[in-house]
Amino acid sequence: MTHLSINALTKRYPGEEKPAIDSLSLEVESGKLVALLGPSGCGKTTTMKMIAGLLEPTSGDILFDNQSILNIAPEKRGAVMVFQNYLLFPYMTIAQNVGYGLKMRKVDQATIDRRVGEMLELVKLPSLGDRRPKELSGGQQQRVALARALIVQPNLLLLDEPLSNLDAHLRFEMRDLIREIQQEMGITTLFVTHDQEEAAVLSDKIALILDGTLQQYDPPMGFYESPKSRAIADFFGGVNFVTGTQDKGRFTSDLGAWSAPRGIEAGSGLATIRPEDIEICEAPGENVVSGNIVSHVYVGTHSRLKVDVGAHQFHVVADAGIIKTYGTGSTVMLHLPAEKIWVLPHAKD
Repeated sequence: MTHLSINALTKRYPGEEKPAIDSLSLEVESGKLVALLGPSGCGKTTTMKMIAGLLEPTSGDILFDNQSILNIAPEKRGAVMVFQNYLLFPYMTIAQNVGYGLKMRKVDQATIDRRVGEMLELVKLPSLGDRRPKELSGGQQQRVALARALIVQPNLLLLDEPLSNLDAHLRFEMRDLIREIQQEMGITTLFVTHDQEEAAVLSDKIALILDGTLQQYDPPMGFYESPKSRAIADFFGGVNFVTGTQDKGRFTSDLGAWSAPRGIEAGSGLATIRPEDIEICEAPGENVVSGNIVSHVYVGTHSRLKVDVGAHQFHVVADAGIIKTYGTGSTVMLHLPAEKIWVLPHAKD
């Protein structure tokens, strides 16, 4: 297992005014899976290619177990990269594709055959070794690409949007398999994605990159419960915002005064609460507001409501059965649990 350190890593492409990635610093503990999350063009893949040795940094350093790798050839770094488009050799069998890395290392054929069998078992394709890539589905091809990467026992596994070409059902299956294998092998892994849910489900920590700059580096829960800025909260979506003033754990706005002990201590604030944290209640009380349901959507496992409260509209995720009690036009009381409110600093215009 390898500890990865990224120190003030910067990449500036010729002719570009802004760097593609700007002073990125991260510590990835041995055996952990970290998601590099962000929209297209934010610098995620650029970062991964610098780690793999496919791009040279403008400045900064990359260390494996406290040793710089910048002067080490890509093929000797022990980092392998799996791309979203698989890059399998069409003229080879699946077994030959998986064993290719060992063949290039001049490993004897008996060992290759044994290791290929082990890898195909690991990715749950034990009987497909004699087939060609064109005979496999997209999900199966991605499993083969993963097996080919893992067979060389890399120090670091780099996954570049590996699920983006798969349909929803296959994405769910593949992400579960990746997490299962990563934990079983204990391999340090970086996973590039633009999907917030994917990052939250798969990773031990998420590095959110926006416009080439690291915004927050925390376990998934930190992004949902304590985002460091409105931009971060917006990126994870669905958050309700109310502007007001924070003072000693009390947040005051045009909706009244609430208990809100988390976040800034004092000053102009932006109270945030996620739709799934709002509770429908039956009686007035602390942190309770009243409003009218203007939209009600039943989605099977739950209901999604839009509730107008004064000049604000709250998005609420409620129990699916709520449709039996409340419908569009109903008046409803909403409880905003104090421990679920997070108050950000808010700069007035």
